[in-house]
Amino acid sequence: MKIVKNLPGPLLIFLGALSLSTGGLIVKSFEGATLWQILFWRSLFFSLTVLTFLIISYKEKTFKAFHDSGFQGFIGGIVLSFGFCGYVYAMYNTTVANTNFIISLQIIFLAIFGYFFLKEKISSLTLFSIILALTGVILMIGNSLTPGELSGNLAAFTMPITFAVLIMIIRKFPTVDMVPAQFIAGLSSCLIGYLLSTKILISPHDIFLGFLAGFFQVGFGFIFITIGARTTPSAMVGIIMLSESVLGPIWAFLFVSERPSIYGLLGGAIILSAVLLQFYSLLNKNKKSISH
Repeated sequence: MKIVKNLPGPLLIFLGALSLSTGGLIVKSFEGATLWQILFWRSLFFSLTVLTFLIISYKEKTFKAFHDSGFQGFIGGIVLSFGFCGYVYAMYNTTVANTNFIISLQIIFLAIFGYFFLKEKISSLTLFSIILALTGVILMIGNSLTPGELSGNLAAFTMPITFAVLIMIIRKFPTVDMVPAQFIAGLSSCLIGYLLSTKILISPHDIFLGFLAGFFQVGFGFIFITIGARTTPSAMVGIIMLSESVLGPIWAFLFVSERPSIYGLLGGAIILSAVLLQFYSLLNKNKKSISH
């Protein structure tokens, strides 16, 4: 654990994004497991990974960490669990590229939610990036009107929306530790997967993939990002996290031969441009606040 904490923050963020980028590849590689079985096993192993991390980090103060996170941490965990469910549903029903591009919209939702709930002003550049992002989304989803793929694309929106809500909670209550909230999120989505599955027993091959998804992909991903974000400027975190949106479709193309549509790629490119534009807007805003 000390070795991990001593690594540079930006490197940890990239390692986290690298881990998260394998999610689509893993979900597409399941052989016989249903959507809700995948959610159950992925969430189970993720919960165990986060709990182990909490015990190693807090030792005898683990229960106190949950207590200190309070009601805000509990609500944050419940909100995040819906994002976990939406992620698996999206990866199961639409392309990895579409899902990853939509997930990258989180910074756009942050600006929108910040305007409504924190009374933060939206600059003309941010407004343009929002309109640009919507154009990319319409182009991407407008070409995916089959019931399964359309529902998958819509489900993908739960990730950036729940992430934005989570950040709103953190900004409203900055002392809340979100690591216990991640455990609550994993446990909640595990329960949802269990309740919606007709049975939870799957093949050893698929259980192993569930382990990879829960332990390596989302477990290591969130832990690396949680540690790295403590010493990395937020704008840099967002830019490095874009590597997840770029790498995810590449892994799916290389290893499961998934080819996104030309409209999906064009829409995704427009979305990424809008996201980068919003990062530029944030950097300008930060420079002005520092100079004053």
